[in-house]
Amino acid sequence: MPILATSESTHLHMNKQINLVINGKGGVGKSFFATNFVQYLKDCGVAHCAIDSDHENSTLKRFHPEADFINLEHRREIDRVFTAAETSDLLVIDCRAASTDLFIDFFDEVAFADVLRSLDARLTVICPVNHEADSVEQLRILSDALRNGCAWVVVKNEAHSDAFKIYDGSKTRRHVVDTLHGREIAMPRMYDWLVTALNEHNTTVTAALTHPGFNLLDRQRLKAWQTRLYRQLYRAADLLLIDPHAAERFAA
Repeated sequence: MPILATSESTHLHMNKQINLVINGKGGVGKSFFATNFVQYLKDCGVAHCAIDSDHENSTLKRFHPEADFINLEHRREIDRVFTAAETSDLLVIDCRAASTDLFIDFFDEVAFADVLRSLDARLTVICPVNHEADSVEQLRILSDALRNGCAWVVVKNEAHSDAFKIYDGSKTRRHVVDTLHGREIAMPRMYDWLVTALNEHNTTVTAALTHPGFNLLDRQRLKAWQTRLYRQLYRAADLLLIDPHAAERFAA
């Protein structure tokens, strides 16, 4: 049985939106995506609450200091992730590695479909995958457990390769895309030296566009990368935002 009961509201307008960035495998780009997605919300002028649960790196909070932090080692902390939805209409949660089972168990424990109905909220699971089989297996575990009780966005992380032979040929992809009507978007590869520079300056791409630590050509590279990512995000704006029209400036 699915942990989240089938919801007719999965793709309909709801008053609240919860975006869970999750894949139990480390190094698939969860925090990199979450950091840039939160910046996307800021650049769209969308009010939100960001939550970082990665106690080892805290990447999201480092780049967005206003983000809340929760320690998933303490069971009651996970409650704060979702009670935040009572005061914020849009949540973004960056889940640490090896948290898949924790969230699945939590959803089962609290009958999460009922929680969503009480909040008039939709849950969207954002699952980055790469060229490795382990990342696809984590998506399988999540999709088998949650099924169509949530919306699905699969982020194909091109950091190491733009070929996704294992994912593209998998039964998991067919299940998520064809059966669960998931959306696929791509996260373009960023040059390693640009990623390093962003980390050295603790600055987001948007801030780097006017930062003296980046030369003209690197600022242009970052701008082009961000434009490509934002266009990809717009393709899934109806599953990520309460009002997708807020992102129309990045449509073209």
